[in-house]
Amino acid sequence: MKETSTVKHVVVIGGGAIGVSTAVHLLRQSVEVTLVTEAGLASGASGRSLSWLNSAGTRTDEYHALRMAGIERYRILSTQYPDVDWLEFGGGLFWDGNSAATGQRHEAETAHGYSSLLLDAASAADTTQGVNPDAIPEAAIFNAAEGWVSLPHLIDHLMEEFSRRGGRLVLRAGRAEVLTEAGRAVGVTTESAGEFRADAVLVACGPQTPEVVAPLGVHIADGSPVSMLVITEPGDHEVPPVMNTPRVALRPNPGKTLALDHDWYEEHITEHADGSFDVPRAVVDELVKEASDVLSGTPQLVAASWKIGRKPIPGDGEPVFGELEQVPGCFVAFTHSGATLALVAGELLTAEISTGVRHPMLETFRPERFARQERRTA
Repeated sequence: MKETSTVKHVVVIGGGAIGVSTAVHLLRQSVEVTLVTEAGLASGASGRSLSWLNSAGTRTDEYHALRMAGIERYRILSTQYPDVDWLEFGGGLFWDGNSAATGQRHEAETAHGYSSLLLDAASAADTTQGVNPDAIPEAAIFNAAEGWVSLPHLIDHLMEEFSRRGGRLVLRAGRAEVLTEAGRAVGVTTESAGEFRADAVLVACGPQTPEVVAPLGVHIADGSPVSMLVITEPGDHEVPPVMNTPRVALRPNPGKTLALDHDWYEEHITEHADGSFDVPRAVVDELVKEASDVLSGTPQLVAASWKIGRKPIPGDGEPVFGELEQVPGCFVAFTHSGATLALVAGELLTAEISTGVRHPMLETFRPERFARQERRTA
């Protein structure tokens, strides 16, 4: 789009954190918004995300800068709403049992100026709370600036403003397709809610995003795996930091519950022809036991619920943001770091959609990079 953009109405496909965030940011710029969801709000990946706010590990400078901006937006929100129980910055603790690899991770983090303490087991236990010191190996990393957010709660919070500012919400519309005329996006058509015309469209429907833009002749490499999020029953355990360990990742969750995740159990998940998934209860219980083992006092945890689905990850691991070169007026948002980037992505995408000016922080994450890669390898 050009700097003379006259976008007055945008249809957003997707009721997850990035779709809702962008919708609210657009409304703040006096852009009319129709938010269309296949099912309900937070019914996809945002409803089963560990939603760890971080820029840990090894990544490109551009991706690190974007994630740090994302964390900053959450810190601003936390300052504005200090009493909410769905957003906290209690740090993050990591170990993987390989002290050499842990040391390399620490070096990569400090090279970015990221808050990273390399600790032995005793120091890690002293630095954090709620952690079983016997579970910590020779080396661990504590990242003091990290936190977590419950995305369903964040979405509820943002939707209050969405409604107050006059946004239009269309729930349970079924699958959506981007409408085009003369090669330009002009709206959306849905299975059960009809057609919605607009000046621009944002496709932000998690792992379905590549599938939605494929009929437009646009290829976005998709590496989305199946994942599961388990929520425990409430307990009186100490509140730990976000923890990433060899057999379980966990974080606190509202209501004195815990959210649990990992990837070792992927082979035990069954996908059915209708797109649904299931997993043996014994696998869920094993993940819960792994969580109990890394917490101080090894509390008796019990799974209250679990959700399974695809976790959105682009094929090259980097986010995909911006307007499709082949289809002007159609924007996409597809990323593994949807929680960390939700607020800042909504802000930057809104700036591009409403002004037509490409933001430099999104420049390396453009969707057309996949077409360039294909041409180079052809």
